[in-house]
Amino acid sequence: MDWSIIIFLVVIVAIVLYVIGIYNKLVSLKNRFENAFAQIEVQLKRRYDLIPNLVETAKGYIQHERETLEAVTAARNAANSMLEAAKANPGGASAMADLAGAESALASSLGKFNLVVEAYPDLKANQNMMQLSEELTTTENKVAFSRQAYNDSVMMYNEFRQSFPPIFFASAFGHSDDAELLVMEDSAEIQAAPKVSF
Repeated sequence: MDWSIIIFLVVIVAIVLYVIGIYNKLVSLKNRFENAFAQIEVQLKRRYDLIPNLVETAKGYIQHERETLEAVTAARNAANSMLEAAKANPGGASAMADLAGAESALASSLGKFNLVVEAYPDLKANQNMMQLSEELTTTENKVAFSRQAYNDSVMMYNEFRQSFPPIFFASAFGHSDDAELLVMEDSAEIQAAPKVSF
C-alpha cells in the first residue's frame, strides 16, 4: 500500500471538511442575523400598532393639531412599508437605509407629537394616553435591544465572511455581499425638546 496516496486522500478529505465547515458557519451566521432582524420586525410592528391608538386618543383633545396627527400617521405608514420591504431582504444595504430613514422620520414626527401633547395637560393626564405612552416607551426600549442584537449578529457574519480563508469561498456559496447594519437615530435624541438660549 502506497502511503503517499493515503496521505493525499487524508489531506483532500480534511480540505473538503474544512470547506464544508466554512459553508455551514456562513449559513449559521446569516440565519442568526436574519432571526435578529425578525425580532426587530416584531417590536416595530408592535409600535406601529400602538401609534394609531395613540393618535386616536389624542384626536379628541387636539383637533386643531390635525397636521401633526396626520404627519404621525403618514410616517407610521411609510415606516411600515419600509419594514415590509426590508423583511424581504434583511441585511440588504438599500433596504436597511430605507428602513432607517423611515424610522427616523417616524421618530421625528412622534417627537413633534409629544411636544404637542405636553401643551395639553388634560390629554397628558388621560389614563389611556399615559398607558399608551408607557407601552410605546417600553416598545422603544425593546426595539433598541433588538437592533443591538441584530447589529451584533451582522458584525459577526461580516467579520467571518471577510476573514481568510472564508473570503475565498463566500461568493461561491452565495454570500457575496456584507450584511448592512441598521443604524437609526435614538428616539430619545429626536424627541428631546430643542434647547433655546438667549
